[in-house]
Amino acid sequence: MTLRPALVRLSPIAAAIALGLTLSACSGSGLISQRTQGYVLPDDAITQVRPGSSQDFVRVVLGSPQTTSTFGGETAWYYVETKVSRTAFGLTSIQERTVLAVYFGADGRVTDRALYSLEDGRAFAIEQRRTGSFGEDRNFVESLLASI
Repeated sequence: MTLRPALVRLSPIAAAIALGLTLSACSGSGLISQRTQGYVLPDDAITQVRPGSSQDFVRVVLGSPQTTSTFGGETAWYYVETKVSRTAFGLTSIQERTVLAVYFGADGRVTDRALYSLEDGRAFAIEQRRTGSFGEDRNFVESLLASI
């Protein structure tokens, strides 16, 4: 058997394999990808955090908090999990957000914990105005020229 008839017979098989590999790369979610940003909050870890637990125990179970706040002698740790979907065109939308707030008393023990979702929050507008400075707003070159 010569090489040419063998190539003619194997070329449809090679083309089918190449087409299959190409199509398998295109399968899946295609235009939309979903991912989790921030912490992944497993239910069993959340149930382990109970009133009376120490800060060290919470740090071992949940890890370091994303954000902390202190008011008076009380402290709160926040763990935020955000599930987003992103299109191939770069548009990102938030599908789900969960915030675990762990509240500590002055003794460093858990007093309460709360789970907040996207529905619990409310949108507010951030003020874009600036407080004016004394005198005029000048750049470096304008300040040099004004001092002459």
